[in-house]
Amino acid sequence: MAYRLIIATIPLEKWDNNMESLLKRYDVLSMWRADSPDDQMILNILIRREKTEAILNLLQRYCSDVEGFRVILVPVEASIPIPPAPVRILPEETDEKEEDTFILEELVDRLGSKELVDRLSRQEIYADISDISRVSKVFIVMIVLSALVAAIGVLNNNVAVIIGAMVIAPLFGPNMALALATVLGDKELAFNALKTNFTGIITALVISMMLGFFSEVDPTIPELFLRTNVGVGSVTLALSSGIVGALAFTRGFRTTLVGVMVAVALVPPLVTFGLLFGSGNYFLASGALLLFLVNLVCINLAGVITFLTQRIRPIIPDKLEKARRMTNTALFIWIFLLILFVVLIFQRRGVFDVVRL
Repeated sequence: MAYRLIIATIPLEKWDNNMESLLKRYDVLSMWRADSPDDQMILNILIRREKTEAILNLLQRYCSDVEGFRVILVPVEASIPIPPAPVRILPEETDEKEEDTFILEELVDRLGSKELVDRLSRQEIYADISDISRVSKVFIVMIVLSALVAAIGVLNNNVAVIIGAMVIAPLFGPNMALALATVLGDKELAFNALKTNFTGIITALVISMMLGFFSEVDPTIPELFLRTNVGVGSVTLALSSGIVGALAFTRGFRTTLVGVMVAVALVPPLVTFGLLFGSGNYFLASGALLLFLVNLVCINLAGVITFLTQRIRPIIPDKLEKARRMTNTALFIWIFLLILFVVLIFQRRGVFDVVRL
């Protein structure tokens, strides 16, 4: 979907020639307006997907302080005639006054042309991720089914079944939501993501521990033993996959997420921990738990770093400082935990014992 249709309800008191000229400088493909009751107008803007956020930022800064302002964003599959290739937001050479350029840059929220063509708008990303950050009946069902499928696959040493549990991946979305909430300073989204994460983890643990307690768990099963063996390579894989997963959300490449979910799975090692712990194999269970925690931390750390490099941040000045504090705190926590888990990995592999010898 290369284009977006922005439908904005704007009070007539906020519409002037300056507003129209600013909008046209974003290479708007088409723009038309219609009057509506109560001294308002409906403005329709057809724009390339990459420049959507700049337009939305401009409208929000210009009109959000008045009653009746609303924006609706609609994906557009195609446009006829076919628009030209995207160009810079501002021409290379311009006769604009320095003051006007400064105003425009402030409205763009200091985003350059490169960032604007790199991802979906912040608003679209938020809408997509926030939908999967809430506890719902569907989420609970997906957690239960994913845990059962993963347990059956592990106990029967069936790789195909385990991959099925990975693809369901109900825990990946809430962790991406937590990373997004961090860089946006959105406490409500962060709370929903944490609640969903804890609910999913506890549900999967209860199911797997019960299965481990009442079933015969053979710790020599290759697929089960594989998820108790964690190394530095697991950290590299989890960080890389987490970055790709975050980029898939920001670029709209949903098909990429399937590969990411398989590469950095959360439910199979969590279920492996529950099975082993429920059957009394505590040492092997600790390895599976360590793998799960490494994947969990790396996904969140990679998500925060990726969203930061993609310049996803709030545009309201009061929220900028809150987002900065939340981001710095989250980075400290995730990096500290990652270092701690790497030390535990080395200790588990006996690296420190060799050094002492």
